[in-house]
Amino acid sequence: MSRIGKKPVAIPGGVTATIEKGLLTVKGPKGTLDLGLSDLIDYKVEEGEISVKPANNSRQARAFWGMQRTLVSNLVEGVTDGFTKVLVIKGVGYRANAQGRNLKLQLGYSHDVDLPVPEGLEVKTPDQTTIEISGTDKQSVGQFAAEIRRWRKPEPYKGKGIAYRGEYIFRKEGKKR
Repeated sequence: MSRIGKKPVAIPGGVTATIEKGLLTVKGPKGTLDLGLSDLIDYKVEEGEISVKPANNSRQARAFWGMQRTLVSNLVEGVTDGFTKVLVIKGVGYRANAQGRNLKLQLGYSHDVDLPVPEGLEVKTPDQTTIEISGTDKQSVGQFAAEIRRWRKPEPYKGKGIAYRGEYIFRKEGKKR
């Protein structure tokens, strides 16, 4: 039995949820998000909450149960509060600059890295070493943050690179004589 799946997802005021043609649509103050529904799970939109239950007692239905409930919860949270990831750049000469719908990164390569910002996301650079990515879809926020981080992962000797805020970077000791 899924402990997470048993809890219904509360729908706050100003948010509406509807199920039509195998699609769960959640509308809120920050926008609209959709989720394709699985045949293995029963979804019910009741007053003030969305409940998720397995359609049968198969192993696969029970495995999907908690994940589907979490995906529904992410939809509700995304249209009410949104999601944010913060990246921190460490290294001499490494910097970032948001220019309209592009993000320009200087990461020690012979060229600047220009990344187009996907639709539905907002990128801010409060200073040259901080990148804030925000949006309503948790998956797309995390994916774009991972794509930025992939250009310079933090290295273990000096800690240079792009890291998530609060991420612990395992440090190694250098060579000894």
